[in-house]
Amino acid sequence: MTDTSGFSANALRILKARYFMKNDKGELLDKSPADLFGRVARTVAAAEKTQRERHLWAQIFSEVMMARDFLPNSPTLTGAGRDMCLSACFVLPIGDSMESIFETVKNAALVHKEGGGTGFDFSRLRPRGSFVHRTQGVASGPVSFLKVIDAATEAVKQGGTRRGANMGILRADHPDIEEFILMKKDGKTLGNFNISVAATDEFMEAVKKGSSYAIHDPYQKKVVDRKEARKIFRMIVESAWAIGDPGLIFIDRINRMNPTRALGPIQATNPCGEQPLHAYESCNLGSINLANFFAPDKKDQFDWDRFGKVIAIAFRFLDNVIDVNKYPLPQIEEMSKGNRRIGLGVMGWADLLIKMKIPYNSSRARAFAEKISSFLRSQAAQESAKLAKVRGNFPNIAKSVYKGKRMRNATVFTIAPTGTISRIAGCSSSIEPVFAFEFTSRIIDSEIKDLHPLYMEWKSKNPGQAVPDYFVVAHDIAPEGHIKMQAAFQKHVDNAVSKTINLPHEATLKDVEQAYLMAFDLGCKGITIYRDGCRDEQVLTKAGAAEKRLPQERPDTLTSITDKIKTGFGNLYVTISFFNQKPFEVFASIGKSGYSTMADAEALGRLISLALRSGVDPKEVVNQLKGIGGSEPIFTDGGLVHSIPDAISKVLERHFGQVKNNSRDLFKSICKQCGATLPDEKCPTCPNCGWNKCA
Repeated sequence: MTDTSGFSANALRILKARYFMKNDKGELLDKSPADLFGRVARTVAAAEKTQRERHLWAQIFSEVMMARDFLPNSPTLTGAGRDMCLSACFVLPIGDSMESIFETVKNAALVHKEGGGTGFDFSRLRPRGSFVHRTQGVASGPVSFLKVIDAATEAVKQGGTRRGANMGILRADHPDIEEFILMKKDGKTLGNFNISVAATDEFMEAVKKGSSYAIHDPYQKKVVDRKEARKIFRMIVESAWAIGDPGLIFIDRINRMNPTRALGPIQATNPCGEQPLHAYESCNLGSINLANFFAPDKKDQFDWDRFGKVIAIAFRFLDNVIDVNKYPLPQIEEMSKGNRRIGLGVMGWADLLIKMKIPYNSSRARAFAEKISSFLRSQAAQESAKLAKVRGNFPNIAKSVYKGKRMRNATVFTIAPTGTISRIAGCSSSIEPVFAFEFTSRIIDSEIKDLHPLYMEWKSKNPGQAVPDYFVVAHDIAPEGHIKMQAAFQKHVDNAVSKTINLPHEATLKDVEQAYLMAFDLGCKGITIYRDGCRDEQVLTKAGAAEKRLPQERPDTLTSITDKIKTGFGNLYVTISFFNQKPFEVFASIGKSGYSTMADAEALGRLISLALRSGVDPKEVVNQLKGIGGSEPIFTDGGLVHSIPDAISKVLERHFGQVKNNSRDLFKSICKQCGATLPDEKCPTCPNCGWNKCA
């Protein structure tokens, strides 16, 4: 096998851009995938006792990664051999004091610096307006401190190379629950947070019955109110329909099924929800590529023997990571080594089903999901018990359901999103269906096509024929199909399952409501939905009611300025009128050009004026116009002018300040690293460079 055989061009591009080690000059030290995986393998194998074992396991680990049978989470690939943290998931506690809150802000920054994602439960913070005895003032409430951590995350992100991600959680029975539910509906607040409501059994049962439930003040430590469950649930549903947040985590179920519940309750999860963790606990993840075990001549068309062998290797790899890891805080090291929680998972599920000719949204697929997950859980638990005989049980075993037994790890099985590592492996992500079989991405001034290899192989062999029903994409599947698949895996997963329930753009509030209730009834530990295109709509709401915007009436007299700018069609004259010292109208005219060009310029001016008179920020107008290409680009004193819309944006920037990048487009999401078009998902992965919004 040559060094790059089996790796796609995109996979090699991602490895080079994000994972290959560089020196201080930016020169690549890793020259090939073998260099990268060899470095990772040697680092992880250092946990073995003897030199012979370290050499043997380094070779085994390297081979399984080179074959793309198994890959660890991104922090392990980037941090191995660099004295960095190798774990992806963390939960940090927040107590009800300024000291505790800002200690958490500092700790979160340290975790983000290492490339980890953090989860927080804000339910212990006293509600907004509570009296503060020491200062004789009033508390600002949990939502205000989510914003503090969001701002700190942004600062770390701007100063580093990797993006921090957060999960913010508030219990449904907290007095500030309405403010928490609504805080992201403007589409701008808390860009570095996913949020979820911790839905208690009491709350969910009250929703079903249409009754009220108790509200607890964490500071007074008593019931202070009762709320109508369906009213709160409706607010959750409306916000999720509008922007994809909040999700739900079923917190009582998580704690009932937590093997270390004697250590105290779990209150939060990592940013994507697949890893419930105690305070200061971390978990390292890795996933096995199921598509690589397709074997048409074997039982179930699946190579169970080889799958079992790779599970054993991957399990040992992840257990070793706990010992060679560099932890960002001593409390995290103590808790992580105390429970030795690992998260072995899967990817390539949709590709395996296509190879087996099984439709994703079928009962046969769900039955096989249960068989796969049951086998993985059983094999990993056996490996944990076997390794415990040699290396010892996890230290907190006496406070777990495994007391009196042998077990190396408190948990072993997680279904994580696998966005970037599945791109490297060349397979479908996690247990998700294929998002699209043909995907065109625009990068700066060129287009790349992302074509699913199994789909293209079938089409080349069957020209002109109808595509079989086992070629299914995410939006072909009804919401209940997504949830049933999540529930099928969750039956045997001792951590949790991260899965986005994709809804079509036309989905109703009732569809979202039914999805959340079904997830609870089928035994899921949490649920996140994403309605196609929902974040393209700027939803302006107050307590669930849309605010209707009307343009202001035009006064008889306005002050104005006129600028001239050169375009490929001639000189463009842009007039900006002001009202109350704010831009109010824009008129554009172009001399010595065709009638259609003049009409286009006039139409642009009218639409910009309508937006400004309706209160739209001028910088949002610039965002939409800046960089639009045209047939006659031209260089001027101000740089390259691509088109008439681009010229207008440059004039607006002269007067209202430069907009650094076209970061927000109402019609598409753009990769922050390379500019490629992203799939319309809640946590999309760039098809070109592998950047992931939530990782």
